[in-house]
Amino acid sequence: MAKSQTTFSKREKEKKRLSKRVEKQKKKEIRKNSPVNGLDDMIAYVDQNGVISDTPPEFANKNDIKLSDIEISIPRKDSMEIDEFKRGVVDFFNSEKGFGFIKEIGSNNSYFVHINSTLEDIKEGNLVKFKTEKGPKGVNAIEVSLDKK
Repeated sequence: MAKSQTTFSKREKEKKRLSKRVEKQKKKEIRKNSPVNGLDDMIAYVDQNGVISDTPPEFANKNDIKLSDIEISIPRKDSMEIDEFKRGVVDFFNSEKGFGFIKEIGSNNSYFVHINSTLEDIKEGNLVKFKTEKGPKGVNAIEVSLDKK
């Protein structure tokens, strides 16, 4: 006589699967028989304070906003000056390509300088004074002139 191929755990799993199927069928029947209230039950309203409720907001408390007051993007800053005049030494300057670097005196900071930002002709080793400005790739030196001290 051969033993049955179904084990205890297989039978238990099958019972659980069948009971879940029956529960799902019952829930489906309940949903079919219950009256559907429609879209009104699904709508949620948000008042001016951001609170969600099921009642529409009162228009008596409505604030009028002018179209010109709405800003769509961040206002662009023309020039973000970080400090007043700083002093430094021209570490490198290529007059053919029109750019170089200034090393600030008293710190290890090095700033990019373009020939359009210079007020006078500068060369490597010159003592200069300059202002700084936030550029697209970092802080740049602007208004660079020779320091006469």
